[in-house]
Amino acid sequence: MDEVLKAAKERRSVRSFLNKDIPEEIIKKIIEAIIWAPSAGNLQARKFYFVTNKEIKVKIAQAALNQMFIADAPLVVVGCIDKQKIYPRYKERGVNLYAIQDIACSITNAMLVAHENGLGTVWIGAFREEEVVKMLKLSENFRPVVLLPIGYPSYIPSPPPRVSSKEAIEFIK
Repeated sequence: MDEVLKAAKERRSVRSFLNKDIPEEIIKKIIEAIIWAPSAGNLQARKFYFVTNKEIKVKIAQAALNQMFIADAPLVVVGCIDKQKIYPRYKERGVNLYAIQDIACSITNAMLVAHENGLGTVWIGAFREEEVVKMLKLSENFRPVVLLPIGYPSYIPSPPPRVSSKEAIEFIK
């Protein structure tokens, strides 16, 4: 099986982490995966905050509708769009779609590289943006759109069911 496909199929949403630090060399790989993701017009209208501070992680978890397992991850990545970079070229569609797609590409890359290195992740979209903006002291051009807790899993869930390819894919010839 191809390695990337294997990682995509084996990766799980992990919500339980060991109290174990992530080595710097793995963090560097995750950073590379984020940076090398494609972006609309190659504007790279995105910024990622790597949060390791326990107090801030607790506040992030509270802002994420009290999903307190987030605070247990050794690293929480906050993915933000940069409205100032995307708007001049792509206007509202860039802000409301393209930049979010760019973040999705970067976070997906990060999740796959994390998995490849024995780490677990889970995509968190349910959080109060304005609270995250305040606690990270983000300028008004940055909008947080995803939280990604990363750490060594204490438990790996079973694979969730998937729809059939017939249900998900339609060829138009």
